[in-house]
Amino acid sequence: MAVVVLLAAGAVLALVLQSRHDVDREARNRSVAVAETFAHSPGLNAALRSPDPSKILQPLTEATRKVSGVDFIVVMDTRGIRYTHPLPDRIGKRFVGTIEPSLAGRVHTESVQGPLGKEIQAIVPVFSEGDHGKVEALVSAGLTVKNVTGVVDRQLPVLLGASAAGLALATAGAALISRRLRRQTHGLGPLEMTRMYEHHDAVLHNVREGVLIIDGEGRLLLANDEAKRLLALPSDAEGQLLRELPGLDRHLTDLLLSGRVATDEVHEAGDRLLVINQRPTRPRGSPEGTAVTIRDSTEMRVLSTRAEAARRRLRLLYDAGVGVGTTLDVEQTAQELADVAVPRFADFVTIDLAEAVLRGDEPTGAAPDLRRTAVSGIRDDSPLYPRGRLIDFLPSTPQARGLSSGRAEVIALADAPGWHAQDPPRAQAILDFGIHSLIIAPLKARGVVLGVVNFWRSQKPEPFDEEDLSLAEELVARAGVSIDNARRYTREHTLAVALQRSLLPRDLPEQSAVEVAHYYLPAQSGVGGDWFDVIPLPGGRVALVVGDVVGHGLHAAATMGRLRTAVLNFSSLDLPPDELLGRLDGLVQYIDQSGADAGDGSGLGVLGATCLYAVYDAVTQRCTMARAGHVPPAVVRPDGTVEIPDLPAGAPLGLGGFPFEVAELQLSEGTQLVLYTDGLIESRGRDIDEGLDLLRAALAHADRDPQEVCRAVLKEMLPVRPRDDVALLVARTSALPADRIAEWDVTFEPSAVASMRAAAVERLEEWGLSALAFGTELVLSELITNAIRHGAAPVRVRLLYDRVLTCEVFDASSSSPRLHYATTTDEGGRGLFLVAQLSRRWGARYTPDGKVIWSEQALPDAEEL
Repeated sequence: MAVVVLLAAGAVLALVLQSRHDVDREARNRSVAVAETFAHSPGLNAALRSPDPSKILQPLTEATRKVSGVDFIVVMDTRGIRYTHPLPDRIGKRFVGTIEPSLAGRVHTESVQGPLGKEIQAIVPVFSEGDHGKVEALVSAGLTVKNVTGVVDRQLPVLLGASAAGLALATAGAALISRRLRRQTHGLGPLEMTRMYEHHDAVLHNVREGVLIIDGEGRLLLANDEAKRLLALPSDAEGQLLRELPGLDRHLTDLLLSGRVATDEVHEAGDRLLVINQRPTRPRGSPEGTAVTIRDSTEMRVLSTRAEAARRRLRLLYDAGVGVGTTLDVEQTAQELADVAVPRFADFVTIDLAEAVLRGDEPTGAAPDLRRTAVSGIRDDSPLYPRGRLIDFLPSTPQARGLSSGRAEVIALADAPGWHAQDPPRAQAILDFGIHSLIIAPLKARGVVLGVVNFWRSQKPEPFDEEDLSLAEELVARAGVSIDNARRYTREHTLAVALQRSLLPRDLPEQSAVEVAHYYLPAQSGVGGDWFDVIPLPGGRVALVVGDVVGHGLHAAATMGRLRTAVLNFSSLDLPPDELLGRLDGLVQYIDQSGADAGDGSGLGVLGATCLYAVYDAVTQRCTMARAGHVPPAVVRPDGTVEIPDLPAGAPLGLGGFPFEVAELQLSEGTQLVLYTDGLIESRGRDIDEGLDLLRAALAHADRDPQEVCRAVLKEMLPVRPRDDVALLVARTSALPADRIAEWDVTFEPSAVASMRAAAVERLEEWGLSALAFGTELVLSELITNAIRHGAAPVRVRLLYDRVLTCEVFDASSSSPRLHYATTTDEGGRGLFLVAQLSRRWGARYTPDGKVIWSEQALPDAEEL
């Protein structure tokens, strides 16, 4: 707009100046014309020669002036004295102006300050008649500047109007053009457009991605610097047809001219790998060309290949960290390492461990014999040493060097004479099989070499490199910790199992009350504190015990041994089940207190223990039992009915202050009593109720003996990998035949002793035990006499013929006899000494109604009978 205004102003100024120039020129021309016309008019010379030229010429000049439109016509003599003038008072006065040129015969025009103001006047000579060279007078005609300016002023509105119209037209045109430009440039002004194109050029030619624009005829319209570099285009490529460009790959040219959509397509261009994206351009709704972007992925491929290799190695190390060492078994851990490395790292992996490591010990400083512990490979027909083979590596082999130096190394098998020397035929077979490269990595933990890991390569033609060696060392280092942990666990487990086996009953004692089958399985994670026991008691009775100490390891096994020994000792006192558990509870409290008072941080107290104690009497077929927090037993009746008796649970051992309750069951002959620990019915996948249901189903067969019952229960319920110890004790009850039981009521007086002796001797003769008659008479005489003398009525005698001959004397007194040596002056005190000498063992037990003094005598051999 400013330019248009300036142009309009310049045009007006030019028009004004031109108009003024034209008017001035017109005024001069008119003045000259009027003056010359008047100067050549007829009669002028005559009038000049008249006596009064003014009188004649004044009217003529005024008339001519008005007609011609000039402001004045002045006639003067050669001296410049006026003859005429529009102002009469100026007549006779000297003319204002330059007359010399005219006196010389020339027409002269000028602008002067005359009587009428500023004037433009022309001075024309008047020549004498007949003598054209002589100036007789002068004629001047002219216009005042005021009149000239008035003409211009009258023309100025027209000029200004024309200029305004031009300005309006120019403004409208500029507005239309500006609007069209803004529409085409999306509202961007010149400054923005300039900045945009500068940025466009900067980005287009500096971006690390090639850009091509191709028109519909296949002509290259634009190519940035990166595109020219990637495609090796010449500098003048723009504007040329693609097919005429030298050096452009034909397949790539076909793609660029196809006009089809391409997304991240990879194409080779010389030694480069290019990723191409292509889209057709549709500026007016129809395809008119193609826009192409090109990205160089050559370096990216190399980097991505390295990144992918690093990712695979990290994944392998992660899988090794997760998959190696899932168990505490040395051989299994070694096999896990071999499996995780095949085929992602090596084609074959073999692991050789020292024999001491497999036993749980540390290898000695001397070169150990190695046993092939793990083998894994992509094929099963490799000529490598098989698993289990004992190998004595020669000093020249890389394995022996690795064992001594503790360093891993890469070996090219074709150039390894020391490796060939170990077993030349097998070495050649390995090479013929295609195995060509080997990494040996010593398996170390805490600075001790446990064995060696061999990584073999066959499929890849290139050998192992230094990066592979680093990965192998990292794999083996991680696995070494797991194998060492498994080795140490194996040692501890072996010691704990040995301790536990020594503490558990090896051979159950002979007795006739029950037929017993048992099973014990340590937990997968280590031995625990479960135990069982079968303890013969006098009087045709037997005690069945099952217990469980919380925890695993040596401490649990040692605690179990202490508790089992305590139960054996307490059972020798012939205590009832509830009283025995009470004393055992006190012992556990004492152990806990002793461990807490030790103050050495060893924590050797009992973390918790449960126990079930049952006493079965084969004479009365009655079973009395009590439990301290233990799972209840199962009772299988002869008809196949399975019961879980509602036995009071009791508190676990060691809590103290809680009494134990006794339950009494009547068991017919052939009933099976099943005692077990919670490891049998509880597992990760089932709870106690579900386990009890499975146990009932497994026991619902009364026709099986205890061994068959034990196998059936274990088959149905034993977990694959038990988390806890499993102890199972199956006892099928027997009954002492009635013909082997003799029982009498004794009159409460000393004279009854003789009749009891006679009745007992008579029964012994019926049983064929006459050889025991004398001793039995002495034992019964002493026991019955003591009962009558020191006890209380009623008194009862019972003889039991089983594996031993048992004499029992019942009375209602709770006082117990005590054995002591009588001096020479004592009148009594020798009776119990005689009983002890004649019996294999003797003792006393308390009943709800009093006590029983019993004595057992060994049966005579068949030869003595």
